[in-house]
Amino acid sequence: MALSLLVLLVPIIVLLGVYRFLGGESPTVVDPSSAYDDARAAHAFPVTEPSVPPGWKPVSAVFRRSDPGAVLRVGYRSPTGGTAQLLESNVPTGVLVASELGTGARDEGAVSLDGQEWHRYTSSSGELAYVHSQPDRTVLVVGRTSDTELAQLATAVPER
Repeated sequence: MALSLLVLLVPIIVLLGVYRFLGGESPTVVDPSSAYDDARAAHAFPVTEPSVPPGWKPVSAVFRRSDPGAVLRVGYRSPTGGTAQLLESNVPTGVLVASELGTGARDEGAVSLDGQEWHRYTSSSGELAYVHSQPDRTVLVVGRTSDTELAQLATAVPER
């Protein structure tokens, strides 16, 4: 019986090793340019594409219109393996913050990131976020990564 079990387990272990060696657990990287193109074509808000710092990998990108407004959402994997989302939207800031961070999100005040005023938030689930409000758009950077990395992604978003 032990020999039969060993015969079954050895190929499984070998396959898992090959899978890991070939990068099977690496995140799938996407090209977000089509989502940015869709957002620009919609003319819902001024769209700016960030100069993403080295090591950040885009893993999802989508542009959607809904009742409160349009949202461009790009998901990233940070250099240390954390996750973050960059949102650009014409949804009013309060509505966007409540829908993305929950009604229990705490505004921890204004911070200056690369000369721009952002507001730092903490959601009730522990996610950190930076929010930058402009008259015709709101930029929100939220994720489960270090505060330093999140601020780094936020500063990659140009003012316009």
